[in-house]
Amino acid sequence: MLVKAENLRISFPTAQGWTEAVRGVSFALGREKLGIVGESGSGKSLTARALVRLLPKQARVTADHLSFDGTDVLTASESTLRKLRGRRAGLIMQDPKYALNPVMTAGAQVAEAWRAHRGGTRRQATEAAIDLLAQVKLREPAGVAGRYPHELSGGMGQRVMIAMMLAPDPDLLIADEPTSALDATVQAEILRLIEELVQARGMALILISHDLALVAHFCDRVAVMYAGRIMEEVPAHELTRAEHPYTRGLLACVPRLSRPQTRLPILERDAAWRGE
Repeated sequence: MLVKAENLRISFPTAQGWTEAVRGVSFALGREKLGIVGESGSGKSLTARALVRLLPKQARVTADHLSFDGTDVLTASESTLRKLRGRRAGLIMQDPKYALNPVMTAGAQVAEAWRAHRGGTRRQATEAAIDLLAQVKLREPAGVAGRYPHELSGGMGQRVMIAMMLAPDPDLLIADEPTSALDATVQAEILRLIEELVQARGMALILISHDLALVAHFCDRVAVMYAGRIMEEVPAHELTRAEHPYTRGLLACVPRLSRPQTRLPILERDAAWRGE
């Protein structure tokens, strides 16, 4: 098992005391594709970032067990974590406009990621960067390597981000809303690219999204989160037959061309779902 979390809890200090944002999350992940869905603020991104301890310093993280390929993440030293981050687990951010360095060319940023984990000369890193940009299906990768982020479209910027994450050849790819800033056509292209790369390299994938149809199509399993808890976990192909009222409510809120509605239903929430 590559990732294992048992009773994961993440809290933040507030004026009223410590507030739990993730409450008792448990799951395991092998070389497969796991989708995590839920509303904004449900704890999806915090859960994924906890796997490599990429959380704000003020966050308090506890768990009965939290490991990455046998390494205890909670007790690991900073040097051990640096070997995990990027090298073993890559994180694709939401919007390349904010994730990429605006004063470095695309090629220099990919080359920097390659050298940080693999060493080698500057020339080797530059050649590897161009090859990686070609692998993410960018036309004229050598030309793209010389451009700055503001000279790239959203889809091109996201492909550069993916190339950076692939440079160390990680075991796990965490994609946090990787297509939210892109139009529908480019979204489909990026997701197909991620799927192809995950399969070709034998990586595990955690795909965080608000889009239930998307994760049902691209993932093997889906975990549905609400208020810091996992409501249910189902095989992706059975998502439309999920039984939990919260999941059923989310599915009902998705507009469908085959069934026009003058008004979408409002999700009814039950206080019992919070487990308090």
